[in-house]
Amino acid sequence: MRIDEKLAFPSVGTDPQSVRQRVEAMEKVLERLFVIPGTRQQVGLDVILDLVPVVGDIAAAALGAYIVWEARNVGMSKWQVSRMAGNVGFDWLLGLIPWVGAIPDFFFRSNTRNLRMIKRHLDKHHPGTRTIETEAKRL
Repeated sequence: MRIDEKLAFPSVGTDPQSVRQRVEAMEKVLERLFVIPGTRQQVGLDVILDLVPVVGDIAAAALGAYIVWEARNVGMSKWQVSRMAGNVGFDWLLGLIPWVGAIPDFFFRSNTRNLRMIKRHLDKHHPGTRTIETEAKRL
């Protein structure tokens, strides 16, 4: 993969590679948008939205549901899609606790869990979409 491909906006195609790019981009925005200065803790839009009572939680759940929708469209089993929806639902319930609900979101990252499930599925059923992750990227 060329560097300019990594910086490009994910394509809108329905092929597995395009789906992988869109889901990875959405997960990054929701869970790893920036690093808290002085720490290695990554924060995304999901935690920020949790600070807005009820409306923020609904918005974060809707964005997380998009990842589940993409998983369904890529052909994941109903069981896997149900588990992913359960992850988003659990994250939503945790976030409903005003102000305090953002704290568990640092530890239970439903979108990252769902991304891992999608990657495993794509690696198994569409090996051509597999990407090589560097050690620095995983940290």
